[in-house]
Amino acid sequence: MVGRFDGITQDVMTGRATVRFEIEAPAKAAKEMGPFAGHRLRIEVKRYREKRSLDANAYYWTLVTKLADALGVSNPCMHNCLLRRYGQLEDIDGKLIYLVLPDTEEAEDKALEAETYHIKPTSEVKIGEKGEAYRTYVMMRGSSTYDTKEMSRLIEGLVSECREAGIETITPDEIERMMTAYEKKHPSDG
Repeated sequence: MVGRFDGITQDVMTGRATVRFEIEAPAKAAKEMGPFAGHRLRIEVKRYREKRSLDANAYYWTLVTKLADALGVSNPCMHNCLLRRYGQLEDIDGKLIYLVLPDTEEAEDKALEAETYHIKPTSEVKIGEKGEAYRTYVMMRGSSTYDTKEMSRLIEGLVSECREAGIETITPDEIERMMTAYEKKHPSDG
């Protein structure tokens, strides 16, 4: 739900407060909130951020392809390496998501080539009952979920690596213009 804080009032008799929000899609809000009426809730409010621009996404994938070609790896492998270095961790209710895989080259290669999930190895390795090693990985968010700030960090890291590999990139000013173009078209409070 997207909206704006509209005010807060406090009942002098009970001491309880009522917080009001102006919602941009009231019909949808009424439908979604209806089942919660009368129930005790955990409420969380976050500052709104625009989704990233498609131009930034296209530029990202153009550079991923160039860098992957220069390094002799696949696009999924390059994308996963970049997410591991500059990406965002996935969480559920503020808790990171971990999984344990065999600590083998085969498992690592499969993880690097994955397109439907993104994981980052940790330094934690445990030995199983039969002597086999298992490594803990942490789940990464896919870049399609990134807001402008998160995508900017990912692109800045990619641009830096491209420059180190001798791949031509647009100037920092052009990158800044590209990353703010979407926000200028759709102003937010962020």
